[in-house]
Amino acid sequence: MNFDFPTILFLASLVTGIIWLADVLIWKPKRNQDQKEPTLVEYARSFFPIILIVLLLRSFLFEPFRIPSGSMMPTLLDGDFILVNKYAYGIRLPVVNKKIIEIDQPKRGDVVVFRYPVDPTTDYIKRLVGLPGDRIEYIQKTLYINGKPLEYQNEDIYVGKGTGVSYTGTRVREENMGNIKHKILVREGSLNAAYTCMKNGTLFVVPPGHYFMMGDNRDYSNDSRFWCAVPDKNLVGRAFMIWMHWGADGIDSSRIGNSIN
Repeated sequence: MNFDFPTILFLASLVTGIIWLADVLIWKPKRNQDQKEPTLVEYARSFFPIILIVLLLRSFLFEPFRIPSGSMMPTLLDGDFILVNKYAYGIRLPVVNKKIIEIDQPKRGDVVVFRYPVDPTTDYIKRLVGLPGDRIEYIQKTLYINGKPLEYQNEDIYVGKGTGVSYTGTRVREENMGNIKHKILVREGSLNAAYTCMKNGTLFVVPPGHYFMMGDNRDYSNDSRFWCAVPDKNLVGRAFMIWMHWGADGIDSSRIGNSIN
């Protein structure tokens, strides 16, 4: 079950704030000086500022997420705890997700958290590879953008550990996406799937106001190749740092504080 935590925070701040305000304006003036403050009012007064601060921080500044799968390996591992910049692409009102202040536009190569178009109550994280109007092709493990193939540099064979051990044997490649160079995994020798959202299984033109997302673990990622582009309204923010890793093998201190490229 997916819990809509922002909505829960909003409702909790609203309820505790109303109770506290009602006490200040209505109930407190009627109480005798020696009469004890009701327990409900005491809790509301204590928790309202805390809940409100958490709501504001998560809504407008930074939000923590946990990586639950290997679709973004080797960039992000199952068990990474990351921070997401919520204002990178503009300020949005909580709950309704309406953008009220434009700050910056998503850039090709960004690692983005967004609400899954098939089920908006679920958060996904992928790399943004296609901007509105881009012609995206994926042929024989090579990504083409507007007819031009990206540059790749083969590196070592990947050796996984913990929950990533099943990906041992995949090839590590460095993918050059202009200003962004990052690592991806590909399973050499395997055939491309017939991607549902790509014409003839290989081509997709990104519609206006949408973005094409792909996982860095290219052969093991449920992404825009299968469920098409992500609308701008679904964007949550840009992932920028790993603040903790707690996986199957425990805490990996070498990943703490790493930036996400």
